[in-house]
Amino acid sequence: MKLAMFMQPLHHKGWDYHEMYDQDIACAVHADSVGFDELWVGEHTSQRTEPITNSLQFLSTLIPLTQRMKLCTGVLNLPHHFPARIAADAAMFDHMSKGRFIMGIGPGGLASDFEVYGSNGKDRGQMMVECYEMIRAIWNSSAPYDFSSEHYHVSLKDAVHHELEIGYMPTPFQKPFPRVATTAMSPFSGTAKLAGTKDWDLMSANFNPTATVASHWQAYCQGAESAGIKADANNWRVARSVFVADSQAQAEDYLAQESCTLRRYFDYMIDNLATNHYTKIFKTRPDMTDEEVTVDHCIKEMVIYGDVNSVTEQLVAFSEQTGPFGTLMTTFHEWDDEALWRRSMELTAQQVMPRLNDYMTPRLKAQ
Repeated sequence: MKLAMFMQPLHHKGWDYHEMYDQDIACAVHADSVGFDELWVGEHTSQRTEPITNSLQFLSTLIPLTQRMKLCTGVLNLPHHFPARIAADAAMFDHMSKGRFIMGIGPGGLASDFEVYGSNGKDRGQMMVECYEMIRAIWNSSAPYDFSSEHYHVSLKDAVHHELEIGYMPTPFQKPFPRVATTAMSPFSGTAKLAGTKDWDLMSANFNPTATVASHWQAYCQGAESAGIKADANNWRVARSVFVADSQAQAEDYLAQESCTLRRYFDYMIDNLATNHYTKIFKTRPDMTDEEVTVDHCIKEMVIYGDVNSVTEQLVAFSEQTGPFGTLMTTFHEWDDEALWRRSMELTAQQVMPRLNDYMTPRLKAQ
């Protein structure tokens, strides 16, 4: 079983851009040093509180600063990119990182990005699939070629010069291609089912209730079965907000603070998703009202916190409801208390994970 860090990353008002980037880099370097296996970084073009506009560009700064972690896009919003650009950039990154790359892709999820890229009203899920398939076609071909789909066209034929190697697009370091993954948020997600049909890895969001997370794997397995593929839970990453302290009392005292970063995070996420009438993804009952979606509700349903023993027990109980998964993705939360969050990462990697691994590995083998 593996341990990953997922960074949206979400910050709060008052930080300048370089300050947010500096903290994100510091968190990534610490994750690598204490034993995390993967780092996943998101991107948005037009949201100041999620300041990373290009995940590959940010991750490239980490190649010389980290030693062992996979560096993963979480995710490249493909409808907002041109296939040839991503094919070239991702292949370059794969070589620069010597294969420490997993390619997370998605359809995008921010209304202001939809507006700035003109993707409102378009089938972004289909655009994601078309873009990725064209990227694969580019990697799998030699010019001249001419690829077309409903939303994209890539041609490289008239300016090819083989003697000078003009018209040659880079192909990845990993053969044949880097592993690809996508995300799921909604109950019985159509994207999760799509991932199963494509044999892509699946990531479940950290702001989903337990039953919704379990439904993601059910949808994935349905998709895999329809395509004649055996679903492998080792390829399922489940994100959770995890805070581990040296004592239960310390953890509870921290979560009791109204201004702690976990409470501020869910307060922001509730307001953010409410603007798109999407608070349903926080709900645990069909008849649950929007007014019942509170910070306390989210903390209770979606945050795992306490000392090492308590967190391990909570993760075991959580996995009993979801089924086994191959990677725990802990979520980056802004360091309001840097020492506490650094310690939480250390305890998670070095004390919680060995115990969770002892429990989970036999279940994964028994699939």
